[in-house]
Amino acid sequence: MSVESQAKLRFLRMAPRKVRLVADMIRGKHVEEALNVLQFTPKGASEPLAKLLKSAVANADQKKANVDKLWVKELQVQEGPMQKRYRPRAQGRATPIRKRSSHVYITLQERD
Repeated sequence: MSVESQAKLRFLRMAPRKVRLVADMIRGKHVEEALNVLQFTPKGASEPLAKLLKSAVANADQKKANVDKLWVKELQVQEGPMQKRYRPRAQGRATPIRKRSSHVYITLQERD
């Protein structure tokens, strides 16, 4: 029986499009390899994703899973709520600014 563990990161104040660039690099990889990729990726999303991955590994450890055989089964990046702000522009106008956020869900599984 293979053990699955999950972790979620909600309301990450980063655009989902930017987070998906990093998430695509580690989807389907072994946990150690994924952590190495995240460590040497010069993107802002790599740090919160590495923290989330370590949390999922800790959850698997609590379920008595073999941590050496874990791999990233599923990694979803969904859009969270948007903060709407306005920037003043010339001649009394205002342009909208959408500060996007993300919800990230990860599932790890033991591979035989």
